[in-house]
Amino acid sequence: MSSNRHILTAVAWPYANGPRHIGHVSGFGVPSDVFSRFQRMSGNHVLMVSGTDEHGTPVQVQADQEGVTPRELADRYNRIISEDLVALGLSYDLFTRTTTGNHYAVAQQLFTTLYDNGYVFTRTTQGAVSPSTGRTLPDRYIEGVCPICGYDGARGDQCDNCGNQLDPIDLISPRSRINGETPEFVDSEHFMLDLPAFAEVLSTWLTGKEGEWRPNVLKFSLNLVDDLQPRAVTRDLDWGVPIPLDGWSDNANKRLYVWFDAVIGYLSSSIEWAKRIGEPDAWKRWWQSDEARSYYFMGKDNIVFHSVIWPAILLGAAGEGDRGGDTGPLGRLNVPTEVVSSEFLTMEGRKFSSSRRVVIYVRDFLERYSADALRYYIMAAGPETQDTDFTWAEFVRRNNDELVAAWGNLVNRSVSMAAKNLGEIPAAGELTDEDRAVLEASRGAFARVGERLERSQFKAGLQEAMRTVAEANKYISDQAPWALKKTDPERMATVLHVALQLVHDANTLLTPYLPDSANKVHAMLGGTGTWTGMPRLDTGHDTVGGSEETVDYLVITGDYAGDAARWESTPIVPGTPLGRPEPLFTKLDPSVVDEELARLEGPTE
Repeated sequence: MSSNRHILTAVAWPYANGPRHIGHVSGFGVPSDVFSRFQRMSGNHVLMVSGTDEHGTPVQVQADQEGVTPRELADRYNRIISEDLVALGLSYDLFTRTTTGNHYAVAQQLFTTLYDNGYVFTRTTQGAVSPSTGRTLPDRYIEGVCPICGYDGARGDQCDNCGNQLDPIDLISPRSRINGETPEFVDSEHFMLDLPAFAEVLSTWLTGKEGEWRPNVLKFSLNLVDDLQPRAVTRDLDWGVPIPLDGWSDNANKRLYVWFDAVIGYLSSSIEWAKRIGEPDAWKRWWQSDEARSYYFMGKDNIVFHSVIWPAILLGAAGEGDRGGDTGPLGRLNVPTEVVSSEFLTMEGRKFSSSRRVVIYVRDFLERYSADALRYYIMAAGPETQDTDFTWAEFVRRNNDELVAAWGNLVNRSVSMAAKNLGEIPAAGELTDEDRAVLEASRGAFARVGERLERSQFKAGLQEAMRTVAEANKYISDQAPWALKKTDPERMATVLHVALQLVHDANTLLTPYLPDSANKVHAMLGGTGTWTGMPRLDTGHDTVGGSEETVDYLVITGDYAGDAARWESTPIVPGTPLGRPEPLFTKLDPSVVDEELARLEGPTE
């Protein structure tokens, strides 16, 4: 990929009904940040956006249980989630929320355009209602036996076992996940998205992604297109975006379905970001240009929304389905270049479950261990293309054997020897064949790792980067500069120069994966300024929750344009004073495994 392209990194919106656990961030969080940092280092213009998903019945149900309003609940978890994602180093250009007035306006505008083009129509359907409360039950809060594959535990909107879209009324023996009661089904008029009208254009588009997308994502998506059905885009609920049509907008009990307004968040957050920087049309560079590219990151349970439904919305808003139509006021909008979906992460052989305490939240993890240690584990052993299991024993092993003993050891002994004996980056004398060979291999790693990161093959890219670390450690052991201090100090200086160049190269290769430690290595090598930018909490200013009151709210943003990190091998400068050497990572005692396992309670699922 050439540089100077506009790259949209669209990150799945975490739901604001509780804190996020490490399984969540292994799907949407860390992979998207590694990708974004690499693209920035490659000279591309990245816009990384997301926010908290705050509407829908699950928020209402949780708020009722806690005795607070949905707005109060959303405010609380927006802050918790935002703080955790900043602590993890996720470099959002804007992480906002779906309850802003800006988001309401964009969601309503797209709905109206689809309606005007004939892709949204009304239909009377049977919706699930709680007999004890009279409140509508969301599809995902109903479980039962899948009528297609017989899986007991299918949700009302989708079976995670066979992947088919479902309707709650189709489930065998349906039950409420809230209290176990059998729901009642009553008639209710709703707006439907005419997905079958996009079957042909979606099939053609997806078929063209052969060889570009991860096979599991593409196969799953094509199977969905074979049997598309109209899907409701409104719900019986008083917490959400109002329906922007006469006779509906003032109905206090009808709102846009949370899944519909959430996917529109990628666009609305881009528009909000443009307003924040004082260039209201800047978002168009990522959404309307033929040269722009967009990459969507999420867990596999959200594939359908990003590879089928969101593209259908975008195509319908441009009049590109079977019914034709006019391009809406937002113009023709780019469909995803790639949907980058990760599989599921389990924990010690069990599915993550907050209710059964088989879980570790991001905040709790980062109170005890470094963010880069978690990021490394997720990228080295996470669920990139298949379900994988997080174990504390493997976390400790990788931390100690790979981060501490390999990468940390390379940095510490190289910088320490040079700082102690010379105090600065030494000049290189005449290079040997061994010197030239290891330097050439190090420079060549940028193309190899970069090719992997371009294709979102993060695990393979990390393996290649760590291979250069191993080669650098072997070089230092073979050359033994500590033994040359008295016998050949000029040769010692040359070896240390090569070693520090290898450290600098490896640090650049690892920067997308380990940004916090990359900044520390940059400082140890005598670097000044910002090597790779880190996110920060900031303030947004808009109406929130459909009210007319303008308020401040929390967002994540950052300044990344001035980063010194570039995706290339740059020569170190002799004479540069070295910074103070310090350990990059903490070696963990094996007893950590037993301590952490003791925190897990409850039966297996």
